[in-house]
Amino acid sequence: MPQAHELICAGRVVARYVWEPDLPATLSPRPYLHPVTTLGGTTVTAFMPDDHRHHLGASIAVPVLNDANFWGGRTYLRDHGPVQLDDHGSQRHSRWLHRSGNRLVQELHWLGRNGHVLAREERTLTATPVTGSSWMLRVDYTLSSADSVPLTIHSPAVRGRAGAGYGGFFWRAPSAEHIRTIGAAHGSRDPWVALGTTTWTLVFHTGGDGDPWFVRAADYAGVCAAIAWDRPLVIPPGEVFTRRVSVIVADGPPTPETTAHAIAAAAS
Repeated sequence: MPQAHELICAGRVVARYVWEPDLPATLSPRPYLHPVTTLGGTTVTAFMPDDHRHHLGASIAVPVLNDANFWGGRTYLRDHGPVQLDDHGSQRHSRWLHRSGNRLVQELHWLGRNGHVLAREERTLTATPVTGSSWMLRVDYTLSSADSVPLTIHSPAVRGRAGAGYGGFFWRAPSAEHIRTIGAAHGSRDPWVALGTTTWTLVFHTGGDGDPWFVRAADYAGVCAAIAWDRPLVIPPGEVFTRRVSVIVADGPPTPETTAHAIAAAAS
């Protein structure tokens, strides 16, 4: 049975964090957030949609880490394209360092197909109110090698698929008509990007760490703060890779006021 923790903000449940999932190996099992909702109760994540079954709400996922697929689905090979391989890894809960209604701090192990621990991660999820109609999810994570072997992370773009530089913290939003983006475009290194409809707004902010945005709004709705955009990310043994992403979740369509409040909150 899946094990989950409810995140609470402004007196209501705003997200369900499934920290011990029950998923097939081909989806690269990993903890995920779903459903995530606005304070008004609108769901703003999509889970295992028909077009991409391996999109699991909001999660930390990379297409390839040391030859293991931690994204789910097919693996992109240079000169071959996407290929279904038996190479899927998984992220496993190790222990809680903190666990309360609005904040979680977790240690995880990233396991290769054979169960060998490749990487260790510390992940922090925090929910805080912003306005009467918005709240912020802050995601902090670190990655480090579990042994003396460097961690090497690839995206399909690294292997030749132009524009497909995804990998890192990825948010799959529900499909809807008239989804639009504001701010940073696909591939931009601006600190923020907004995604919204007539009923909800999501503002993503990286604090200016320089990672490009992978943005989709036409074929599906999704945003990723990409950590291996067009070249491999290599984390040497003994070093710790650290990232933070803040997401403001608001009721209503994206407006200049909503975006301004969100950017100020995320940057604080």
